[in-house]
Amino acid sequence: MWGLVPLFWPLLKPAGAVEILAHRMVWSLVFVGIALLALRRWSWIPELVRSPRKLALITVAAAVISVNWGLYIWSVNTGRVVEASLGYFINPLVTIALGVLVLKERLRPAQWAAVGVGFAAVLVLAIGYGQPPWISLVLASSFAIYGLVKKKLNLGGLESLAAETAVQFLPALGYLVWLGTQGTLAFGSEGAGHAALLVSTGIVTAVPLVCFGAAAIRVPLSTLGLLQYLAPTFQFLLGVLYFHEAMPPERWAGFSLVWLALTLLTWDALRTARRSRAAMAAASAEAVASVEAASIEAASVAPKVHQGR
Repeated sequence: MWGLVPLFWPLLKPAGAVEILAHRMVWSLVFVGIALLALRRWSWIPELVRSPRKLALITVAAAVISVNWGLYIWSVNTGRVVEASLGYFINPLVTIALGVLVLKERLRPAQWAAVGVGFAAVLVLAIGYGQPPWISLVLASSFAIYGLVKKKLNLGGLESLAAETAVQFLPALGYLVWLGTQGTLAFGSEGAGHAALLVSTGIVTAVPLVCFGAAAIRVPLSTLGLLQYLAPTFQFLLGVLYFHEAMPPERWAGFSLVWLALTLLTWDALRTARRSRAAMAAASAEAVASVEAASIEAASVAPKVHQGR
């Protein structure tokens, strides 16, 4: 669904990117609120309200994801789908860089190599474009910061989206009301079908996120990481094959370097996961062997004690 969403945003024209963003915020809260009421999941709200730190993190998350959503909608509707897909391809590399700079994490050699190759890719693309690929960099950075904030926040996907869209709701609704007073609001002026599509932005936002949250507890993390490459891959293919965006040689070279970096990351993640599983299996086997040895020893001592009595 995330990979195919570039097909959806152009359907909302002639609404501008900011109006679409505002509708996305307003209707996402409505949809998520209905889902929370249906599931009776509101016990987290009082705890959140009593925590100034969490409220601050929610506000930061809402601001950052607003930038991400708005820029992505604008990119798709102005014929920059390929450049937008690049942002989500390089997002893992930016996330790793944030881990080093903010969380002081240590990288393995393969991760350092991947970051270096990713940096080279950005340079190649910057030379090809004649300027840095700012759309890709802002999308990647904003989503990486969003992920970092969500990690510190530690809220469920549905709950977090509800809290974030609650922060976004009043500014978004205010902007829509202002557009209405100016006579430039697309909602309602393009027919019922167009209005229904704008309302469905809430469903388009929430349903993939709910599915992702459900998948996260059912599949291994390494598999989940690989699946996240599907969305930008679909977006890239749509940009090239459906929207017929240009792919000059320097752009192919930059993308190839990004894909090489992601291959290095994937190989390193799978190797690390395999080693971790092997270490856990060995530790488990050792623990079982220790228990069995203790049981045998206890069984051999018991008759002697009985005989002594």
